[in-house]
Amino acid sequence: MSDASELRRVLKDVVVAQKFCVLATQGHGQPYGSLVAFAATDDLRQLVFATRRDTRKFANLIAEPRVALVIDSRPISDDDVRNAVAVTALGRTHETAGDEKERLAGVYLGKHPGLAQFIAAQAMALCAVEVEDYVIARFDQVARLQP
Repeated sequence: MSDASELRRVLKDVVVAQKFCVLATQGHGQPYGSLVAFAATDDLRQLVFATRRDTRKFANLIAEPRVALVIDSRPISDDDVRNAVAVTALGRTHETAGDEKERLAGVYLGKHPGLAQFIAAQAMALCAVEVEDYVIARFDQVARLQP
């Protein structure tokens, strides 16, 4: 991962290939992790996920919008561990509405077409993370990249 173009390629490969990530939130001084289905805009500036408004993660997002999302290419065997890549996206999240919600729902459903009823439910919030920074880590290398 020597230059910016290679970093962007690695980042895009991982974000496009993976369907789930771990969302890290914080509430009442306690970190909290949640597995969520996500999608990214083409420019990787926004990551999108859905959650019910009555969940702990949503309450945490309202109280503290700064989040981290961890996306990885977890190895299948021990032999693959040196090839694994973990991407941490750092940013701020908000619930989408109006035109933004419609546009980002299209992005989300492009990756998760089977979740159309899930995100259409009244109790659901479609959330967008405005990515400020990506940290890309391999077995023995770490680099930062801004979208």
